[in-house]
Amino acid sequence: MSAADAALNGVLAAGHERAVALGPGYERLWSALVEACAGGRRFRPALVERTHEALGGKLTEPVAQVGAAVELLHTAFVVHDDVIDGDHVRRGRPNVSGTFAAHAAAAGTDAERTRTYADTAGILAGDLALVAAVRTVASCGAPAPVVERLLDLLEATVHVTAAGELADVELGLGLADDPLPLGDVITVGEHKTAVYSFQLPLQAGALLAGADDDVVAALREAGRLVGIGFQLVDDLKGVFGDPAVTGKVGPGDLREGKYTALVAHARSTSAWPSLTTFVGDRHLDDAGVTRARELLTTCGSRAFVEALAGDYLSAALRRASEAGLPGRLVSWFDVLVQEISADLEATAGRVTAAVGGAGVGVRA
Repeated sequence: MSAADAALNGVLAAGHERAVALGPGYERLWSALVEACAGGRRFRPALVERTHEALGGKLTEPVAQVGAAVELLHTAFVVHDDVIDGDHVRRGRPNVSGTFAAHAAAAGTDAERTRTYADTAGILAGDLALVAAVRTVASCGAPAPVVERLLDLLEATVHVTAAGELADVELGLGLADDPLPLGDVITVGEHKTAVYSFQLPLQAGALLAGADDDVVAALREAGRLVGIGFQLVDDLKGVFGDPAVTGKVGPGDLREGKYTALVAHARSTSAWPSLTTFVGDRHLDDAGVTRARELLTTCGSRAFVEALAGDYLSAALRRASEAGLPGRLVSWFDVLVQEISADLEATAGRVTAAVGGAGVGVRA
């Protein structure tokens, strides 16, 4: 068990004590949140730890606490995202909303009230994880000026991520409107994912290590680039990935009409009139999925996004290499980029050798 996992378990155990005192319904909610925190690759806490270590930091316990906070923040966003998307399954098992939907259905509640109950549980559980993340950073034990900067960073991250999530949903409402420029679509992905998944943990690790402002700024930019690459790979997996590997509920991005870089590019091709039949169809069957994938491939959108993702990952590595960062940090960042690149290669259907042991287990 990593130090961040131990710290996270401590936060969850303390919350469980409060939950027991507040009654069985609330205890069930907290238990569902604990389950939502379980599993996963924990790459965000690892980013905090690896960056701190590579920069010669010595704040072992605060790093563990901040790593736990970053994971709690991720859980908060995931739980809320499942409510937004109407998903009741995550990683092949019921999520918070799914757990409460099943409880209500078993009690004979009608479909509308079951949905309200499930959504309520998801919203509240996400809120609890968000508050726990803030409290964990505030009490992490780092020097007061560092804690203040960490809290500023966390608050800014939540604002940007919320804006990105809202914009992502707005995009899905307007597929019949004029095409949105690809750059704007990429910015939405950056705000929704890159800021909290990469920029936050990289900068947090640097702040805890007492790094200079120029190092923090370089990591912010490198994190932005690698995060966009990560999101583009995730967009590809949302359409072409194997659900058994990705943990996603089938080709959900197609059914939900997600306005991703794939869609933005496809709208500029002659295939778009045919694709409109499939994008956003909540009842899209397997034959429709197959046809949509064929169209996205033959019109060049798949290859375009694959190349774009590779370009962003390469740019991230160049930024890290050219910023004058310590060699140990650049070497580790290289491994991070290789891991995401390997996932891109796998999604593209090419055989790639496994990346060796110094990574963080990051997969889109």
